[in-house]
Amino acid sequence: MLNWIDATALSTWLKESPSVWAFPTVLTLHTTGMGVLVGASYVFDLRLLGIGRNVPLSSYRWVFPTLAVGLGVNIVTGILLFIKDPTHWGTAFPFFVKMGLVIASAATVVPMRSLVLSSGPEQREVSSNMRLLAIASIVAWSGAITAGRLLAYVVP
Repeated sequence: MLNWIDATALSTWLKESPSVWAFPTVLTLHTTGMGVLVGASYVFDLRLLGIGRNVPLSSYRWVFPTLAVGLGVNIVTGILLFIKDPTHWGTAFPFFVKMGLVIASAATVVPMRSLVLSSGPEQREVSSNMRLLAIASIVAWSGAITAGRLLAYVVP
């Protein structure tokens, strides 16, 4: 299957095209999507950890549509980056570590979203479980970003 993906016209275009619209644009959009996704996540994580605790949780409803946009961009561009070299990434253990961290990071959003959507207009208090989830989110996103960046250096 990986060899079949590698032989597609899209894979060849992403690998060989001198156009700025090929690999450079996909990589730029992936980086931008990551900035939006992780930036919004960190803002909310820091609120759960107590920074800006005088701001009601309901004021953070904007975070979740923003996360959805960033995640959507990164899913599409991540698939394209994988298609560019599927035989390499589809067999690289560090790539699977990165994907596991991304999934773990995204999974932390579900209970956080429930908290915010169920919060009243004046709710400011956060449970210790939510604070632990915020720490897990920061650690997992930081690990995913680091793993993704290190892929260029540790995977031959």
